Amino acid sequence: MQNKLQELTDRLYNEGLARGKQDAETLLEEARKKSSDIISEAKDEAAKIIESARREAEALKTKTEGDIKMASSQVMQQLRQQIEKLVTSSAVDAPVRGALSDSDYVSELIVSVVKAFNPAEGLAVPLEVILPKSIKDATENTVAKALSSAVAKGVEFSATDRFDGGFRVAPKGEGYFVDFTDESFTALISEYLRPATAKILFGK
Repeated sequence: MQNKLQELTDRLYNEGLARGKQDAETLLEEARKKSSDIISEAKDEAAKIIESARREAEALKTKTEGDIKMASSQVMQQLRQQIEKLVTSSAVDAPVRGALSDSDYVSELIVSVVKAFNPAEGLAVPLEVILPKSIKDATENTVAKALSSAVAKGVEFSATDRFDGGFRVAPKGEGYFVDFTDESFTALISEYLRPATAKILFGK
């Protein structure tokens, strides 16, 4: 009886031990499979993150290179324009300012302009001539002598500090003026010279 009980106990123990080992192996295998799936998913996710980061870095690089190229082009264009302006200004400013600060030369221009407003010198067109203070008196006297008395009576002179050379002519009551100042002449001549200057300086 004692032996049978011992055999039964041993058998139950061994069967329980075997079942436990089997369950443990099953759990261990499931754990291995889950850990393998987790590692695989983690690797896939890491690969996606790396690829996304690579694409973003490539896009940023492309954008940065484009921005740098555009900025460089703009800077070069501005620099060329400044050089062109400097060269044309140095070639134009002094001669234009010198000529349009000469009261005799300005007087000749004013006489031509006044006559253009009065082609037949019949009915005089009332005009206001605006001059720099520095040449106003000398110019007014020379112009008055050069025009017929009828036309000269219709021309009034005034002085300003807004420009240093040349003049402006304004038909009275018309609300506009014609600009013959040194600044307008310099800008006009420089605009015509700029393409030629660019070709000389930059070959285009």
